[in-house]
Amino acid sequence: MALKDAALHALIEPVVTAMGFELWGIDYLSQGKHSRLVIYIDHAEGVTVEHCADISRQVSALLDVEDPIAGEYRLEVSSPGMDRPLFTLDQFSRFRGHLVALRLRVPFEGRRKFQGLLAGTEGEDVLLQFDGEEYCFPIDIIDQARIVPSFES
Repeated sequence: MALKDAALHALIEPVVTAMGFELWGIDYLSQGKHSRLVIYIDHAEGVTVEHCADISRQVSALLDVEDPIAGEYRLEVSSPGMDRPLFTLDQFSRFRGHLVALRLRVPFEGRRKFQGLLAGTEGEDVLLQFDGEEYCFPIDIIDQARIVPSFES
């Protein structure tokens, strides 16, 4: 987790938790005037648009007071969805056996994008099976990871 994301996570998590939700993760995408702060929330009984709006209002008020982000940005609150992003080792462990798409910060064997079966975690590594082999990727080199939804029964 990047330093900025970790600081935002520490600031936002108590608000989200106090409202009865799990802070699934945060994406801060710095793009000048088009920067975005995306907050993913989860709940065992699901997440509604009203839940997102309520949390958005609370977090927005907090961010206005604390002002952790310089410049303009757009705040978005969302459920992780079916193609949920994975941020932590615990989340990778929870979704063992699912198909996952990874994008690495640095190339591995000339590639940065991989898709395979999530075999779990080992220490600080994520285990991914593809091309008949199992590979270990340190979590700190994973730029983005998402569940690939399956629509088969």
